[in-house]
Amino acid sequence: MNYDELIQQGYHISTDKDLLDFDMMFNYLSEESYWSKGIKAEVLRKGIDNAMNFGVYHDKKQIGYAKVVTDKATFAYLADVFILEQYRGLGLSKWLMQTIKEHPDLQGLRRWMLGTADAHGLYTQFGFGPISNPERWMQIFSPYKTQ
Repeated sequence: MNYDELIQQGYHISTDKDLLDFDMMFNYLSEESYWSKGIKAEVLRKGIDNAMNFGVYHDKKQIGYAKVVTDKATFAYLADVFILEQYRGLGLSKWLMQTIKEHPDLQGLRRWMLGTADAHGLYTQFGFGPISNPERWMQIFSPYKTQ
């Protein structure tokens, strides 16, 4: 779909934190996503406060989200990307990715990272691929505790 057509149909993308629907995001990420299941509200709020946020909206109702954790100079980590199920298949995730990759504050970065279990087809369209030299990368992984 043409992005101009999406705009004409009432869709838009914004980085304005004041527009974010925290309750919708929290419900989706803590209950429906596989990557943030069980996230605490205060953890999500802190993440929002310390990241670049991209909300996807239809007629002023938030229907999608992505955040970028970055120094805006060399590195960016893309996380929490989602479009609500009833709005999938319209090209919104591609539009969201294009908007993120073209954002003026995210130009010239040396490295972008993300993790995904099921959206490789989307991300490869925007230049993502397997990690080169994975033996050089390390992590500390601490899953959310759900008590």
